[in-house]
Amino acid sequence: MSTPTLIQQVTLVNEGQSQVTDVLIAGERIQQIGSIPAQDGFRVIDGRGKFLLPGVIDAQVHFREPGLTHKADLHSESKAAVAGGVTSFIDMPNTRPNTLNLELLAEKYQIASQKSLANYGFLLGINGENLDEVMQWDTSGLLAITDDGLYFSGKGNILADRPDMLERIFS
Repeated sequence: MSTPTLIQQVTLVNEGQSQVTDVLIAGERIQQIGSIPAQDGFRVIDGRGKFLLPGVIDAQVHFREPGLTHKADLHSESKAAVAGGVTSFIDMPNTRPNTLNLELLAEKYQIASQKSLANYGFLLGINGENLDEVMQWDTSGLLAITDDGLYFSGKGNILADRPDMLERIFS
């Protein structure tokens, strides 16, 4: 069991408000916010002059794995994200190969389960070439789909330029 941490007199910023208060963290969760007396066994942090903010969700990252790990990978990029206060990310499908089917999407989730230091989600890419296939699937478990523009949509396959395809997707 981990030692409870009490942050005293910190400026807590959340939901458009800020207040100077105490915050008790036990395990990996905030247990209490308010005036909290220190107890034996607590790790106490002086929060005066400091800010405590909720984690950020970055809804469009390009972590480059699989296929482009010479640039970055899920571990290095999630480590950088967490260091900057990002606790969750959603990765785009423009990797190599592009994430255009459920097998490749499952592979990205498997890699992240072993490497990521943050919460994660992945988008499935669609284009003019896989749209018919995607329309056959049960997509209820997908986070979202995207055509992510120029990265993997060849000329004429950018769905935003194809009203006929958009009509099919949203019908």
